Amino acid sequence: MNIDALLSAMTPEVYTRLRQAVETGKWPDGTVLSEEQRESCMQAVLLYQSKIEKSSEHMTVNEAGEIVHKSKREFREALQAEQDENTIARFSQDDI
Repeated sequence: MNIDALLSAMTPEVYTRLRQAVETGKWPDGTVLSEEQRESCMQAVLLYQSKIEKSSEHMTVNEAGEIVHKSKREFREALQAEQDENTIARFSQDDI
């Protein structure tokens, strides 16, 4: 199959299912992936990450096809920024 055709046919939902299958080693229905299926799914996930998602998350593939490695500090800052974004209110224990 042509890479461009594969990417154009791959929806975000398909990507999510393939990624979960690679991570868990099972399809959503619980069927275990064969080694060949796991390798094919992993290649599709990495391709999607590099060409469509253009992710900068830790341990994903960037546009240049390189694995994104973040330092401990960068990873902590990204998590803190995400947490601050999702925080509605904060109270200390002594607040009345």
